Parts: sequence; structure tokens; C-alpha cells
Amino acid sequence: MPPGTASVITDAPEAQDAYAYVELDDAAVCGSAVLAEECALAIAYNGIGHAVMMVSPSAIEDFVIGFSLSSAVVESVEEIYDVRVTRNGDALNAEVQISNRAFWALKQQRRQLAGTSGCGLCGVAALEQALPHLTPVPGSPLPPAEHLDDLRTRIASAQSLARHSGALHAALFVDQHGDVSLCREDIGRHNALDKLIGALRRQGHSARQGFVVITSRCSLELIHKAVRGEFATLVSLSAPTNLTVRWAREHRLNLIHLPHRSAPRVYSPAPDVR
Repeated sequence: MPPGTASVITDAPEAQDAYAYVELDDAAVCGSAVLAEECALAIAYNGIGHAVMMVSPSAIEDFVIGFSLSSAVVESVEEIYDVRVTRNGDALNAEVQISNRAFWALKQQRRQLAGTSGCGLCGVAALEQALPHLTPVPGSPLPPAEHLDDLRTRIASAQSLARHSGALHAALFVDQHGDVSLCREDIGRHNALDKLIGALRRQGHSARQGFVVITSRCSLELIHKAVRGEFATLVSLSAPTNLTVRWAREHRLNLIHLPHRSAPRVYSPAPDVR
């Protein structure tokens, strides 16, 4: 945790139950399966409610810190003074104390959005939020190709929660030695990346000394989070969109797609085709 940050979870998660099912065919075989957990998380900054979202109830402190950074609520982890998480049944509440500067900026943003109409982009209230100004990251060399060898298999091994329930995205950090050193899972692909960003900051690791891997499709919002998270390279198991590639190139973020049955494809930086 950052200096001065604390967390309290009042109710420890209970062991997951298996849910019975019957197969829809003539045999009508019965069975049971452990399913992915999901709960509602409400985040408040300095006592003011800010967001409610559905998450997987693991690594919540990592998520809150990563979400605060990747959503530009705070500019650095030092502006987060305290995180307190409490649980009541299927609901989690995160009370976050942030600096006066960050809280003032957050209130200004809320006032500016109060009178705007929605633009229709996943609930974003203004186009300025959907297409924000981002500071480009320093350009960095691509990771060695051998660090991507057998990566899909290594990801499957690292996803401990998904092995039991499935239905979970993952964001993983591969360090400078090519080892998967961190894995965070969630029902939401954005949430998984936020958790990873928070975990790296809490542990004092540099996001640039390695690369991040996402198991989901690579949307523009994940580019926003990767740039704000100060990663050098983003690897996606699904193909990126054209807008995603353009933003990655403009912001000097290395972007690699790892197809199922062919060599990794580097989309950013742009290839020299002369």
C-alpha cells in the first residue's frame, strides 16, 4: 500500500458454492460448477460518491488505486491518503481520502459535466472524457520476442480464479526477465487492468520494466489506462481496432497483438515499409 493508506474489509469472502445445472439434451445429465463472483462496488472520494460498478471481489484495494490513477482522479499514488473497504453482503463500499488538489479538480469536473448530455459512448458524459488529452509515454524498445513464447499457456496457468469458475478477464505483468510476475482477474476487462496498475504502484514496481498483457479485446479505453499507467508495451490476445492503433502510435505506446496460430504482430510503433 502507499504510505498512509489502509484498508479494512469487514466481511471476509466465503468459500464459493457450486451451482447445480442440467444439460439440455436427451440425457439430461446433472452436474455442478463454481461460477465467477460478482458484486457491486461504490467508490466515494472524500465522502462524495463518485462511481458504482460491478466487479469481482478480489484485490479491491488494487482496483481502487488503479481506477483512481487510470481515470485521472489523481495524478500520482501519493495523492491517495487512505482507502477503506467495507463489505455488506453483495455490496462493497470504498471510502477513499485524496489530496485537496485532486478533490478540487474532481469537483470541477463534476460541475462541468452536470449540464451536458450523454454522448452514448458506454455512459461517458462528454466527448472530452471519451477522447481525452493524454501525455505520450517515453518511447521504449519492443520486448524480446522470446518473452512472448508460449504466453497463452503461461497466462492460463497464472489465472487461478478463472481455473475454477471461468468468465474472468485478466491483466498480467511480464517482467524484464520474461516472467509473469503479477496477475489480476475480474469480470470486467477494464477492472482487471485497473487492479494490475494498482498492484504495481502499491508494490513499488516500475510499469516500464516489462509489459502488460490483456486477455480481452483491445479497446480505446484500455489504451487510455495503459498510457496513464505508464506502461511501455501493451500485448493483447485479441486484435485491436484501427482507432486503438492510431492512439497507441500517437502516444508512443508499443502495441502487439498475439494471434492464436501465428507470430506476434506489432502495430505500434508503425512498421517501416519502405
